[in-house]
Amino acid sequence: MDQLALLFALLLGALVCVPLGERWGLPAPVLMTILGIVLALPDFVPNVDIAPDLILPALLPPLLYAAVRRTSWRQFAANKRPIFLLAVALVFVTTAAVAVVAHAIVPWLPVAAAVALGALVAPPDPVAATAVAAKLGLPRRLVSILEGEGLFNDVTAIVLYHVAIAAAVSGTFSLPEAGLELVLSAVVAVALGLGLGWAANRLLGILGDATLQVGLTLLVPYVSYVLAEELHGSGVLAVLTTALFLSEYATDADDVMTRLAGHTFWDVVDTLVTGVAFGLIGLELHNAIRTASGRWEEMLGWALAILAVVVLVRLLWLLPATWLTRWLHARLDEDHDEDIPLTWRETVVMWWSGMRGVASAALVLAIPLELENGEPFPGREEMIFIAFGVVMGTLLLQGLSLPWLVGKLGVKADTEAEMEFERRLAVRAAGAAKRRLRELETAEELPEDLVEKLLQRAYDIGARISPDIGQEVRKEGHEQRDLKLKKLRRIRGEMLSAARHEVLAARSEPGADPEIVDRVLRHLDVRSLR
Repeated sequence: MDQLALLFALLLGALVCVPLGERWGLPAPVLMTILGIVLALPDFVPNVDIAPDLILPALLPPLLYAAVRRTSWRQFAANKRPIFLLAVALVFVTTAAVAVVAHAIVPWLPVAAAVALGALVAPPDPVAATAVAAKLGLPRRLVSILEGEGLFNDVTAIVLYHVAIAAAVSGTFSLPEAGLELVLSAVVAVALGLGLGWAANRLLGILGDATLQVGLTLLVPYVSYVLAEELHGSGVLAVLTTALFLSEYATDADDVMTRLAGHTFWDVVDTLVTGVAFGLIGLELHNAIRTASGRWEEMLGWALAILAVVVLVRLLWLLPATWLTRWLHARLDEDHDEDIPLTWRETVVMWWSGMRGVASAALVLAIPLELENGEPFPGREEMIFIAFGVVMGTLLLQGLSLPWLVGKLGVKADTEAEMEFERRLAVRAAGAAKRRLRELETAEELPEDLVEKLLQRAYDIGARISPDIGQEVRKEGHEQRDLKLKKLRRIRGEMLSAARHEVLAARSEPGADPEIVDRVLRHLDVRSLR
């Protein structure tokens, strides 16, 4: 088997693991990791031959872009406090705790290398967390926090990692310079992300064709990431900024074909790239195990110790952080639509959802082989084994047991509230279509029988989204091709356009669930094609 055959095996596994995970009640990323481990066992399967510095640029941009498409800037802004406490503060705390323990238990590991180890195991994986949460029917507020944490914690962790690696390689470290680098990295990334988002939005309008527009959305996250890294900015933050800009300003309510094609395309990309990423983690475990040859007991003890630190620090941080968020929520803005855990059960589920994944594996493999003076990087093999021990421990231990824990604690989404929100959106969509019909009736003096028929169509717009608000109406016969039917279709198109604009406007409203809005919008898009 060569490298190309191995890649195709992972792609096929990514597709197969989705239905298997649904059937067995297990997250697909966890199954792909197990598949990678199984593939690494036979002698005829080659070692993965990918340059470490290419793993993050190849895998992270599409995964981040696909994740941002499921949310909105309003949702991030509404949850800024819990996201900050998890994505920024918790990363710093976890990095410090791991660095202290790693420096103490691995005698020859320098402080800078220990900080790098802490930074690369600190961020929970955004793909693993959201993939697992989505399949378990968790409350939307928990999914929102996990998505926000997963998307922004990589920014903090990767910058910390680069600062620590630079200090380890050069042998010098300056706290003011490191702080300035962190700020400049964020400023460059945000500026570049906004500029590229604006340019991509203009180019989408010029291209026009749905196929070309969807193709451009595949290139944009890669361009954003690479340019930001070249300018010494945060590639992850640049991709997030670009994706959030496009999700906010590049959505045309009447661009049905592009939206439907883009939704399907990015679902496929997300599934395949996620599968390959976690399959590679399982395959690379084989190389990590080889580094422990003859030192199994010692290195396994180090990995378990760091795993315990990572898991315990998250719990010890979440308990006061959740209390503080609730207190600020009640003290400062009682009417604010902020998503916070409401019970200790939800806090426990959030704690156990902190699985590590792609970023941790890619960062540890990207550790330089040598220092500036030509000496080997101290503790590199030990860091690789410890990091993969943490990744595998969290993925398998937490990933496999999280469905059981969620069921045991009884934490689940409020389906009645979600259905009620969808019903309200359906009513708004039907109302917008009726208002547009009344405007056209006044302007064009439509016949009464046509108006009656179109009113039924307006009612049907909402009924097809949420059947309980009305009854189905009989479809028009395909044999009618006269001017009356043409006018019917044109006006119906304008009614659907009004309905889409109304629903799309709801996406930016406080408290709106982007996933439900997108689901209702897809109903209208499909209806527009009939």
